[in-house]
Amino acid sequence: MEEDVRAEEGEHSPSSTEELLVQEGDIAGDYLERLLDILDYDGDIDLDVEASRAVVSIDGGEDLEKLVGPRGTVLEALQELTRLAVQQETGTRSRLMLDIAGWRADRREELRDLGRATAQKVLSSGERIRLQPMTPFERKVVHDAVASIKGVHSESEGEDPRRRVVVFPQ
Repeated sequence: MEEDVRAEEGEHSPSSTEELLVQEGDIAGDYLERLLDILDYDGDIDLDVEASRAVVSIDGGEDLEKLVGPRGTVLEALQELTRLAVQQETGTRSRLMLDIAGWRADRREELRDLGRATAQKVLSSGERIRLQPMTPFERKVVHDAVASIKGVHSESEGEDPRRRVVVFPQ
């Protein structure tokens, strides 16, 4: 009945996909809030939807860097656990992205710089360059950065956890 009222008032109800993403964010937020309570960590949880993906960010507490771990390993594990908690509630696989203490945002910028710098080196040397093994998130950011440079392209090679980006001249 509420939808009928909204339709009469000229408002559009959100798509079912967006509603599902908002629901994923809410479930993830509740899950992470319980986790922070158990750990007795302070943090503000922010929920958003970006590029057809629920995005949950935790910021503000001094202890949060412990939840990132070396090279984001703890963050990746928490993201997977949060995705599983969401999947258990919704029955569908989640692509939710978790960021803690701005680590992923900072890392994204570092990786963009690495991708562009590597592309420039390949352009000037004419030789391919193989980067260190990376997570899927990291590889995607590097591939996107390389794609913005004319005259080079990138591919992933190897198997996880040793999968890496290779940048080639065209």
